[in-house]
Amino acid sequence: MRWKLLRRRFSISAPRMIVRSHLPWPLRWAVAALALGFSAAIALWAFEFGKDLAGLDKDAKVELQHLRAEVRALRDDKDKAQSIANTAESLLKAEKVAQERLATQLRQVEADNLQLKADLGFFERLLPAAGQNGDAPQVRAFQVEADGPGKLHYQVLVMSPTRVAAPSDGRYELTLSGTQDGKPWTQPMPGGPQPFQLRQYLRLEGHLDHPPAAVVKLVQLRVLDARGAVLASQSARL
Repeated sequence: MRWKLLRRRFSISAPRMIVRSHLPWPLRWAVAALALGFSAAIALWAFEFGKDLAGLDKDAKVELQHLRAEVRALRDDKDKAQSIANTAESLLKAEKVAQERLATQLRQVEADNLQLKADLGFFERLLPAAGQNGDAPQVRAFQVEADGPGKLHYQVLVMSPTRVAAPSDGRYELTLSGTQDGKPWTQPMPGGPQPFQLRQYLRLEGHLDHPPAAVVKLVQLRVLDARGAVLASQSARL
């Protein structure tokens, strides 16, 4: 029996036996990774070597340098253009502000000029008129102008021909005349004659209201003393 077993073990019909070395899984993965990395390095080297042989990599580097130089030049041009645009915009804004300031000053000068002309026309009669004597007050200027529908603005300059120590009392009244609805129309000064005190000269100014439908053609001024006697009169046509 023992002999049969020994003969079977060492004969051709004996069972096969495989001898394998046992390696841990982490070590197997590390070996595989090294093999793959080595293969990839060889492939990359072959690729780069092939480009060098074909001359492609050299042209690409030159082209890349050229493109980078163009990009820098374009950026410099863009920065210069932006700087010029900003400067031009600032100059335009400053010029616009200066023009607006000049336009405002011009309008103010025109308004002042009109006011000076009005004052000149009002005070151009300040010099005593020839042939007028006496101590009675004199009307040196009387102006009336429309100031909107149903409203008139008047200015009166009353002067005393001689210097007086104390102011004198007086009154003045205005009478409007014209047409309304195709008929003659007259309106006295609302509130009656208005009082004033005159020393050397006196400037009177105010507004008069009238019906908007009335057409005012003449405004008559009368200067009265304290007793109601007429000292001076003048009229203005519209």
